[in-house]
Amino acid sequence: MEGVDDLLATGQKSLGDGDWTAARAAFSAAVDLEATAAGLAGLGDAQWWLGDARAAFSCWERAYALSRRTEPAQAVFLALGLSILYDANFGDRAAAQGWGARAVRVAAEVGDPVVTAWASLARADSADGPGRVAARSEAAYDVAARAGDRDLELCALSLWGSALIDLGQVLEGMALLDEALAGALGGEGARPDTVVFTSCLLMRSCVRGGDFLRVVQWTRSLDSFIARYGCPYLHATCRASYGAVLVSTGDWPRAENELTAATELARDAMPAVQAEAAAFLADLRLGQGRVGEARRLLAGFENHTVVQPVLAASYLAAGEAATAVSFVRRQLGRTTPLDEARLREVLGAACLAAGDIPGAAAEAEHLSALGTATDSGLIAARAARLCGRALLAQGKSREAVARLSAAQSWFGLLEMPLEVARTRMLLADAMAADDPAPAVAEARIALATFEDLGAVADADAAASWLRSAGATAARLGPRGLGLLTKREHDVLAALAEGLPNPEIATRLYISRRTVEHHVASILSKLGVRNRTEAAAYLTQVSE
Repeated sequence: MEGVDDLLATGQKSLGDGDWTAARAAFSAAVDLEATAAGLAGLGDAQWWLGDARAAFSCWERAYALSRRTEPAQAVFLALGLSILYDANFGDRAAAQGWGARAVRVAAEVGDPVVTAWASLARADSADGPGRVAARSEAAYDVAARAGDRDLELCALSLWGSALIDLGQVLEGMALLDEALAGALGGEGARPDTVVFTSCLLMRSCVRGGDFLRVVQWTRSLDSFIARYGCPYLHATCRASYGAVLVSTGDWPRAENELTAATELARDAMPAVQAEAAAFLADLRLGQGRVGEARRLLAGFENHTVVQPVLAASYLAAGEAATAVSFVRRQLGRTTPLDEARLREVLGAACLAAGDIPGAAAEAEHLSALGTATDSGLIAARAARLCGRALLAQGKSREAVARLSAAQSWFGLLEMPLEVARTRMLLADAMAADDPAPAVAEARIALATFEDLGAVADADAAASWLRSAGATAARLGPRGLGLLTKREHDVLAALAEGLPNPEIATRLYISRRTVEHHVASILSKLGVRNRTEAAAYLTQVSE
């Protein structure tokens, strides 16, 4: 029968190999024999990688209590981990700050500058204000560089970069995040946890900065790590951010899966974490044209910062321009530059919807100034698009085309197909008077993108625009057919046989007026102009 030391050694080897089930079995057996700090800490690590966060936290807290008496340096690292993960997993800022403070106090007793620097990361990660986070992370990096502690160096670089992005220094911050994750994946760190920390910070920062292409590229680089250890996106916040990336880059089926999983992970978390998952899922619903469902997802989370840009967009999508204007104006001045950019674009669009062209132009100027003050491509894209819309409303179509073309290029570089297509529709509006043929071409491309994504409301609007321009705009693919009710399917099938309304009414045992209503609804949903095009659409889909 193996002794405690042998079981601990087996557990440590299994952790190093990424065999979490074997590690859990070995550490659990060791703890059954004797509840040591090393056994409990190892068991917590294994439980965490296997997705049982509550069990992991219980083990780590017990391990801390034992280490505090005999191994204070180890207690610092346990307190550090608890601080970071209480925030990332549960959004429990009070617990995170408490454990961070404990790490700093115990580290002062130890007197080792490296241990003190590690503890300062806990304080930095839970600190309010990106300026203080950046300062503390930079100081920890300096200590790590002198001492040669690569895990500390990489984690400090990553946290530093994330703070710079929150300060609007996107290019500099992203460079530090790239460097940190490259070092972690290159094997400079001794622990897989360093990859988790750096990759999740990069993921969340990319979402805030709108740099979705970077996430896609780094995800490919993580393949070998994932093959050995599993997915590093273990936190609810990180999983939700990954779902948000998939929404923005147009992979909506996978986004649905990831955001559903994030919502489940956040079930036991504090409202802030639940709000983030709800906000990203609601954003997907807005893209799909399911405005009511988006609003229901956000109910109860309205005061959370991450929700406010999505909630503002939902008001606008529901046609509540005055509510959108009032809501956004109350939020400005309390957000990050990136959230402010989206809020201001929604505000400008709401002003236009309300007929307030000067108000929209003023917001375009504010947004342009914000873009000049930062180095964010997403802010530049939003600024250019709102400027284009304001210019178009002022009758300056040529100037509008220039600004909207710039916005389209920015959104394209950011790998945001929905926003590219929406900007194409604005371009079509701006070009229609002088260049109707290119305008129709832009609208057709946009319609195809909306159809491919499943952006129903946008596809309906694009099809309507094309019909008003005298162009055929049959909705392509099964998504359009999927919008029909069962009775509308029956009417369409009869219509495709060439039956007139009276015969359709007789066959389906409904009134002629009801048939007329169904036919009008079918033409609208499929984006076709007449019965002949509707019949052709059904034939095309059935082939």
